[in-house]
Amino acid sequence: MISSDKLKQILSPGGAIAASHPFYEFRPGQIRMAEAVMNSIQNRRHLCVEAGTGTGKTLAYLLPALFCDRRVVISTATKNLQEQLFSKDIPFLEKTLGRRLSVCYMKGRNNYLCWNKLEDIDKQAFLFSPHGPEYLDLIRKWAQETATGDRAELTDLPEDMLLWRQLDAGRETCAGQKCRNFEACFITKVRQQALESDIVIVNHHLFFADLALRQGDFASVLPDYSIAIFDEAHEIEDVATQYFGVMVSNYRLEELARDAERVLAETGSSSAFLTGQIAKLIERAGDFFAQFKKRDGRYVLQPIGSGRGIRRGVTSSDTLSESYRPLRMQLDALRSSLASLPVSSDMLEALARRCIEIKDELAQILESDSMEYVYWCETRGRGGVFLWASPINISSFLRERLFSSVDSVILTSATLSTGGDFLFTKSRLGFDEGDELTVPSHFDYASQSILYIPRNIPEPREDGWIRQACREIETIVEASRGRAFLLFTSYNQMELAYELLKNRLPFPSFVQGQMSKSGLLEAFRTTPHAVLFATNSFWQGVDVQGEQLSCVVIDKLPFSVPSDPVVAARIHQIDQSGGNAFYEYQIPAATILLKQGLGRLIRSKNDRGILAILDKRLLTKSYGRAFLKSLPPAPLTQDREALAGFMNPAND
Repeated sequence: MISSDKLKQILSPGGAIAASHPFYEFRPGQIRMAEAVMNSIQNRRHLCVEAGTGTGKTLAYLLPALFCDRRVVISTATKNLQEQLFSKDIPFLEKTLGRRLSVCYMKGRNNYLCWNKLEDIDKQAFLFSPHGPEYLDLIRKWAQETATGDRAELTDLPEDMLLWRQLDAGRETCAGQKCRNFEACFITKVRQQALESDIVIVNHHLFFADLALRQGDFASVLPDYSIAIFDEAHEIEDVATQYFGVMVSNYRLEELARDAERVLAETGSSSAFLTGQIAKLIERAGDFFAQFKKRDGRYVLQPIGSGRGIRRGVTSSDTLSESYRPLRMQLDALRSSLASLPVSSDMLEALARRCIEIKDELAQILESDSMEYVYWCETRGRGGVFLWASPINISSFLRERLFSSVDSVILTSATLSTGGDFLFTKSRLGFDEGDELTVPSHFDYASQSILYIPRNIPEPREDGWIRQACREIETIVEASRGRAFLLFTSYNQMELAYELLKNRLPFPSFVQGQMSKSGLLEAFRTTPHAVLFATNSFWQGVDVQGEQLSCVVIDKLPFSVPSDPVVAARIHQIDQSGGNAFYEYQIPAATILLKQGLGRLIRSKNDRGILAILDKRLLTKSYGRAFLKSLPPAPLTQDREALAGFMNPAND
């Protein structure tokens, strides 16, 4: 393991990093964090570290990880951050340290090309879009050149290309070692690279998919590891909740039927009887999921066996049972028919397994009444229906499967503490024993920013708030001369504000939904004095340095919607156990998100601008103090004129 003196030498002025980095700045907090990570790894202890913006936390955890003698898994919040680590930060350290590093990165199976599917694609009757043949030609050419099979290399093809779903290496149709292309398989290759690497870079979705898989009947995806480092660890709870539950959608049934038709044709097993079985499955699934399309949004389900049916969304339990039982019977019938075929095929076995999985998961969602789970439905778009069974509290899962099983777990983010401590984060994640560290931001918020909270404005639920908020926005954006992110807690508020302001603001305005997220960011960066109206996806993970972003306005305190099934279940569980969910869960969760949103503004030592929150409850409610205690130490004002003075060009 690297010594503390060597670590300081690398990161200090005159060290290797300073000699290699064109924009090097000495960050004492970075050295403190790096030493804490090193000590946690050496002593096999867990660590929770909040590293304020500008700390340089990536190098602070990478350097100790590179010099330890055990395998480290580094998990990031997004694939973009994952690729940045592998393609930018690791090559920089290799050049700086003068040695080759043993590092690889892995994504979920659906990101990789399947050779079998590519070879068999011509047997399919359609390619989903008029551009299908053109896209397929490009993919075939790319497949002969790529070393990774990662669809992220297909930069000229649309991200939502439906054709890719018929070419990816998803588990549902994988034959594993029995596959004719097992040795050439990109999944096989990336797993082998991971087994030979000291550091494996993944994203949270893949990490928790693997952690959940390790408890089931299938082999794990990741190699064994002794150390796990989570960057942007504030997102862990929501991601892990997805993978420790189960979900069945109408799309899964449709894909099962489509794959069954294709496999039967390819194996020469198709018959009028089996075609009829698949047609019945499509019909039964259509009848069943139609019961949930009567209501949009997200709502709670009740178990069928209780006689209470669906709380909202269908007329009676009898109606749902009449469509649910036949669907389960048809899944059984199709499985039996596939198992009885005289032809032996790995693909047929995979189809039979999928029938069992979907039937069992439907039963877990609709027939179970465990108080540890919330059962709910979400309808999306024009016809998507997703049925979920989600654990209400994942702390016990993580305590047992992560913190008790891994030598060192290191959680880091710019937003892990609330009210000056880590109690909320630790309790939600099952982090019982370990070290804590808070590293203040490298930036001087007192001189680089000003925090504006108007007092003479209605509360967000009162009549007239949105119009008064828009008048405030006009004044704020005039002071910043555009160059603003306007961040809203809901699409409805965003769209309403955009309609009210788009013809009143004398600056170019963009709104989320006009184009892709990356397209919007590029348009914002390259358009002088631009204003961007956006919602939750722009509250975190977005970095715009320089004067192009000189103002961040947040419409109101970002409390989670209390009627959301998962949120409501968490609130109920805390209150039922004798706690106070508002202070123990809702306020801390909102505080972390608020800090993330405000964190978009100051991204370098030269940045300067206005932070504004159009919610006077911060000033008038007793709980407002809990939020203010956690916000950046910017001077607070309720004076509009102070904003113009702060942003005076003479002071820029």
